[in-house]
Amino acid sequence: MEGLNDKVIVFAGAGGIADGTAKFLGAGGAKIVVGDIVKENAERCVQIVKDAGGDGIAAALDIADEEQVKNLIDLAIAKFGKINGLFNVAANIHPQEVAKDTNPVDIDLDVWQRNIDINLTGYMLTSKYAIPHILKAGGGSIVNTISDAVYAGMPDKLTYSVTKAGIGALTRNIAARFGKQGIRCNAVSPGLVLTEAGLQNSGHLVEMVLQMMPAPRVGKPEDMGSMVSFLLSDLSEWITGQTICVDGGAVMRT
Repeated sequence: MEGLNDKVIVFAGAGGIADGTAKFLGAGGAKIVVGDIVKENAERCVQIVKDAGGDGIAAALDIADEEQVKNLIDLAIAKFGKINGLFNVAANIHPQEVAKDTNPVDIDLDVWQRNIDINLTGYMLTSKYAIPHILKAGGGSIVNTISDAVYAGMPDKLTYSVTKAGIGALTRNIAARFGKQGIRCNAVSPGLVLTEAGLQNSGHLVEMVLQMMPAPRVGKPEDMGSMVSFLLSDLSEWITGQTICVDGGAVMRT
């Protein structure tokens, strides 16, 4: 993809959609700095971008830990000298954690708070530390990941849905505040994407989703990766403050 050569993009999160995005960024000549709670996941993502023709470095990251977030941004500057973009894709989606994310009556407050710390505060922290460097580079692009759960009205996954909705507001705030200084900020809203985590969490939902949406298949990581890469590239320089559903038409909001 054009408009990516020599750009330095920080990933907060690896695996699945991040891996699908790394393929496009590597082919475009970008460099990535990837942090994930499981460092091996980050290392695999970096290898994908290298195999495709780019470069990168991996680190362990708990996105809810402010010091670790700052260290990831510092690592990007130390390794590559600049930051042109940020891709926030981390989420608390371990099956055991998802099972605890129920509804306002039954949810444990610790579960609520941990999901907020990871899914929402973490995105604010990466933005807090990356934006000054993106400004120094003359501007760039931030892409946040929300979810069709924001629109679907789910009977469970309470804090997942609430935090993803909050990320939409965070996205628009950044776009409005820093747009004149050259920073674009958009969100992508995935439908059912068959990542490893998606398969573990979806089960019988696959057939149900296929019945409801216009597209003949559920999503692949590369479906998201192509959109994220476009938004991180110079090709999308007049798109900001938007949430783009990449979901096979599952949520058309008509």
